[in-house]
Amino acid sequence: MMLRQFCIAVAVILGLGALANGGFMLVSPTGWYFAVPGVTTTGPFNQHFIRDIGIIFLFLGAAFLIGAARPEFRVVLWSAASLWLCCHALFHFWEVAVGICGSPALLRDFPAVTLPALIGVALTLWAIRDRR
Repeated sequence: MMLRQFCIAVAVILGLGALANGGFMLVSPTGWYFAVPGVTTTGPFNQHFIRDIGIIFLFLGAAFLIGAARPEFRVVLWSAASLWLCCHALFHFWEVAVGICGSPALLRDFPAVTLPALIGVALTLWAIRDRR
């Protein structure tokens, strides 16, 4: 029971963080571009692209929050959101592998890119186990 409460709380925090990030990206793409460490080194400012990704983060946040509230949808919602987060993290690793970014970018990006993917996977695995 304690593990369930912990996992739901973590999913809520992850969901709220994704909503906040997506909202920031939509409301102030320029502000987001200059506020997030390392973003300015990934290419020129593109308001349309940042807002597109902001919409994705709103969906990710909604998936984690709805999954936290509705156990019957938890596995599918958390799996889908975690799949995107993992692909995003792997893309960052690929950029380092092909020389687009230096390896310090992985450490810099870890809290906002790789860690949410790992948390999403852990939550999804817990949800699959909990459903059984």
